[in-house]
Parts: sequence; structure tokens; C-alpha cells
Amino acid sequence: MSFAGRSRAQAEDMRHYAGLAVFSSAVGHALDGLDLMILGFAMSGIMASFGVDRTTAGTLTTVTLAGAFLGGLAFGRMADRYGRIRVLTYSVVFFGVFTLLSAFAPNFATMALFRFLAGVGIGAEFGIGMAIASEASSPENRAKATSGVGLGFQVGVLAASLMSAPIITAFGWRGLFAVGIVPAVVAIAIRAFVPEPPLYVRSRESQEERGSLRGLFATPERTRHSIAIIILCAVQNCGYFGIMTWLPSYLNTELDLSLTSTGLWTAVTVLGMMLGISVFGFLADHLGRRPAFWIFQVGAAVMVVAYSLLSDPTMLLVGGFFMGMFANGMIGGYGALISELYPTSLRATAQTALYNTGRFIGGGLGPVAIAAIADGHGFATAIGAISLIYAVAFVTMFLVPERKGAALE
Repeated sequence: MSFAGRSRAQAEDMRHYAGLAVFSSAVGHALDGLDLMILGFAMSGIMASFGVDRTTAGTLTTVTLAGAFLGGLAFGRMADRYGRIRVLTYSVVFFGVFTLLSAFAPNFATMALFRFLAGVGIGAEFGIGMAIASEASSPENRAKATSGVGLGFQVGVLAASLMSAPIITAFGWRGLFAVGIVPAVVAIAIRAFVPEPPLYVRSRESQEERGSLRGLFATPERTRHSIAIIILCAVQNCGYFGIMTWLPSYLNTELDLSLTSTGLWTAVTVLGMMLGISVFGFLADHLGRRPAFWIFQVGAAVMVVAYSLLSDPTMLLVGGFFMGMFANGMIGGYGALISELYPTSLRATAQTALYNTGRFIGGGLGPVAIAAIADGHGFATAIGAISLIYAVAFVTMFLVPERKGAALE
């Protein structure tokens, strides 16, 4: 075979590997969306079975995110030291075991423990999956690849929305957690055919310290980048969890829409998020990371305010689609952004530690802050107030350098 022929074959092999790596990572991230969504659908059953109130039951989400925070710290460091695919598979096994055990929890305290441990496994999915997608893809397609992983989360949310009602009808809320292990088994099977990213394999020959949390703050520049990423991820998750936690209740209680209409809103909004993620990946690879984030941050701020002013059911559907598009479209971009700021020896650590820190902060504070504002001023005002956090993210982007198309270190 000629040199040109070998080059074309190698390029084709790399494209095939990149597609498989992105798909594998997206399936893993779908577990994240599936898990958090089935927990929401199971809440009323959990409250009835264990005799706890809404506030107490709500702590299960906080406990899960706390587990994800610690899991991100632990599994990310392991992935930099021992291998992306290997550690990601271990994390899925960990998640699957404790998700299944959640179906058999005898009391609320045990349920909380199992949710925390399942969260530890989930903490690896976003970050390591994004590291794999970044390292497997070409520089000109990197944001599209990481956005593909981001789409996995919304696929998991949609899957949970579609299957939860029939499963609860047939088996009760415990059936959700028993069935939740099936995608984990599928993810493990897929990863059996995915080798480690070549970039990571080559980097293991260096003597550089791997998976060091201190390395994320080793220099003034790294410290600035790490703090900026935490702020950006906190804003992203504050908006997402704030919107997805309270808007269904807002539509049902304050605007008197039926539960059927509320479910339709959820589906349309998730579809908008999926389109937004796809569009963002395209824009980030063609215009640059900063322009894409700024467009979506401005769009999210405008659409959140506009949505808070709507009351017509049809306009709520249309507005929800575009609000979802802008508010969550940026999720895949963080994978490319973080990957380009840190070397291969720290990439999985940075992805998991920084993202999960932001998710714990923003995901924990967002729903609480909206509830507090809503108590005094109504949900419409509270939802509109979310727009202010996107202004913070807009300014924070000035701290992050533009590295579109850059080769990974």
C-alpha cells in the first residue's frame, strides 16, 4: 500500500475510533440523566413508603450530587493514572450495583446511603467521557464531539420520562431503580470494544505527575482557569436544575396547566436542549469557544426573562423549546473548553473535579434560591431572576483563553 493509501486508512480508522469513543461516552453520560430523572419520578413513592416529607425526600438529590462531587475527585484522578476506559467501566459497575440496591432499601437512611454511593459512580461519567471524546476527536471537530457526549444526558432524561410511568404502574417506584441497572450493563458491554485513546497511551510514557488535584492550581494561570471553569459550571447547573426542578410546578400550580400539559412542556424543552447542544458544538468549532458561549449566555438570559412573562399555553411550549435550547445548549462545550486548558496528565482530573464542583454548588443552590425568591415574589419573578447568573458567566469567559483548533498537550 502506498504512503497516501496508508494515511487514508489510518485517518479512516481514527474516525471510526472517534465515533465509537463518542458513542460510548454518550451512553455513559445518559446514565447520569436517567438516574437523576428516575429519582424525580420516584419521589412521591419514596415519601409514601418511608413516611418522609417533601423537604426530607428532596435531600436525596443533594446527597446524590454530593456523591458525584466526591466520585469526580476520586475517579478522575484514577483515570489520569490508570486509564480512561478502564476507570470509566469501574465507575459504571459501582453506579449499577448501588442503583440496584436502592430498589431494596428498607428505610430512608439506607436509601440515602445507596443514593450517595450511586452518585459516586455517576461522578465519573461526564468528565472522563468528555476527556475520551476530546482526545479521540480531531481539533476541528472537538466541540462537536463533546457536544455529542452532552446529548447523551438528554437522551437519558427522555428515556426516563418515557419509561417511568409504565414501570411504576407495573412494579412501583422500586422497579425504576431495578431497571436502571440495564443501561449500565449495556455501557460496560460497549466499552469492552473501545481501547484507550492513543493520545493518552502516548502520554503515559512521560514522567509528569498524573491526576494531581494540586496541579489544577499549580500556577497563577491554572488557578485563574480553574476558578473560571468552576464558576461557569456552577452557572450552567444552577440554571438547569433551577429550571427543571421548579418550572413543572410553576406551570401546574400558578398557570393552572394540567399535568399532561406539564409533561408535554418537559418533552418539548428537552428537545430544545438537544437541538441547542448540537448547534452549540457546530458554532464552537466554527466561530470559536468564546463567541459560542457568549451567544448562548445572552440567549439564555433573554429567553428566561421572556418565558417568565408568558401565560398562553401555546407560547409556553414555543418559549420552553427556545429557553431549553439556550439554557442547556452549552453543556457539551465545557468538555472541549476544559480539555484545551489542561495537559493529558491532568485532563480527566480537571474534567471531573471542576465540573462536579460547579454542579454541586450550582445544582444545590439553584433550586433553593428559586424557592426562596418564589416564596416572597412568586415563581415568575424567581424564574426571571435566573437571567442574572448568565451575566456572571458572560464576564467570566474573559478569563478563559480562546483555543479553538489547538492541539491537545
